[in-house]
Amino acid sequence: MVVFIVATAEEYGKLISSSKPTVAIFTADWAEQCKQVLDIATDLSAQPAYADVQFISVPAEELSEISMKHQIEAVPTVVFFRAGSALDRVDGVQIAAFTSKCEKLAGVATSEKGKLEERLKALISRHPVMIFMKGDRSAPRCGFSKQLIAIVNETGVSYDTFDILTDEDVRQGLKTFSDWPTYPQVYVKGELIGGLDIVKELLASGELKATLAG
Repeated sequence: MVVFIVATAEEYGKLISSSKPTVAIFTADWAEQCKQVLDIATDLSAQPAYADVQFISVPAEELSEISMKHQIEAVPTVVFFRAGSALDRVDGVQIAAFTSKCEKLAGVATSEKGKLEERLKALISRHPVMIFMKGDRSAPRCGFSKQLIAIVNETGVSYDTFDILTDEDVRQGLKTFSDWPTYPQVYVKGELIGGLDIVKELLASGELKATLAG
């Protein structure tokens, strides 16, 4: 299933009133942050655990009466429904809160979530400097990962990598675990440092090598 784009108020009313629990994401085309939430919603909707949950994208400005009804003051805002009743909401880009509330709505087993978190902690601590990326150090598979590896290689600091394209559970789970929606991600001694932009900032300030060395 993918995120359904609501076009009319009538469609919206039918969807949130259905027997399926609904995640309504109020968006605007001009707001780049909305894409982050929609991308995660699309990923979640493809997982078997969310087969009974419907994710919908609601154009906040076009359907202004609905937005006013739910007191939508900014985008993205997410409202969670069951049988037409609003149960909860998330204002802004809060990846961990969004995913957690989606899990609660879908009834995702907490034991499975706990197992994944333990696995993520183990992976993050596998090496003092861990880089989660698309591809690996010898063959990056996206431009951002390639740039980051080139920068880190120049420092001479030892590090390890994990290819998120080989494990969908890690790819999606780490976004929520660290509340960081994009890749690559760099960890030092189990703590998230950030992505490519942060690494570039540290490089420019002369702090990168010392940061990676811990």
